[in-house]
Amino acid sequence: MLQTILLLLIVLDPFGNVVLVNGLLRSRSAAERRRIILRESLIALGLLLLAAVLGRPVMNALGLQTYSLGIAGGIVLFMIAMGMIFPARRMMDEEDTEDPVIVPIAVPLIAGPGTVSLVLLLAQRQSIQQLFPAVVAAWVPATVLLLVSPWIHGLLGSRGSRAIERLTGMLLILLSVQMVLDGVRQFVGR
Repeated sequence: MLQTILLLLIVLDPFGNVVLVNGLLRSRSAAERRRIILRESLIALGLLLLAAVLGRPVMNALGLQTYSLGIAGGIVLFMIAMGMIFPARRMMDEEDTEDPVIVPIAVPLIAGPGTVSLVLLLAQRQSIQQLFPAVVAAWVPATVLLLVSPWIHGLLGSRGSRAIERLTGMLLILLSVQMVLDGVRQFVGR
């Protein structure tokens, strides 16, 4: 269980999301940031728990395989990461972030393709009684880190935040390429 929680926490990437969330919410007051972060985190938790329950039956009904999810998720994650490294090529317009309900904070930042893919894969190996507590246990520290993210962001400053955002973008590119390669490997090996 501890291994599952740590794996989920790493894929939730709260430290990488600190910079992104604060960049998206920079014009909001501290109280409004906390409210939005909590709301989006709860939506993401609901989506992850829903993926644990309904993900496999829906994928089967649509005839989708896990490798398809890995490849598609990797491509989407790659596009988001490119926007982090090269801000002039952002995938999200400024008007999309005026009231960020669900997109882009809940999905794809918190409950992104990597996290949903991982939950789907874990749901195949573990019972719901094991997976639900693990998802919640990983979600709690990730949410707490996001709630204190204005303080962390303030500590880093704007240059430090940009540097971490670009570094996180590089790491996400690596993760996205690995997701695509894993998906291709699953497809070829089937």
